[in-house]
Amino acid sequence: MTTKEEPGDFDAVWDLGDVDLDLLDQVFFDFANGRRAQKERFGGELLPNVVESASGLVFAEFFQGERDTGRKGIVVIDPRRRRQ
Repeated sequence: MTTKEEPGDFDAVWDLGDVDLDLLDQVFFDFANGRRAQKERFGGELLPNVVESASGLVFAEFFQGERDTGRKGIVVIDPRRRRQ
């Protein structure tokens, strides 16, 4: 989470479990040019929760790091638990 009133983008992480990868739009696997296709379509980046190479952390942990405060919160959205 950020305190910015109008952040320039967002970073999202999705869990690979129970996902039929063959049904996903290929934009989720297009990491070319800094994931430009994702940014153009969604306004941010959507990354599978795999290990981020430089830190050795899975992305869900990596994105909780904050330069100034040490840690920041994240929002978890589970579409299986939506209200009816």
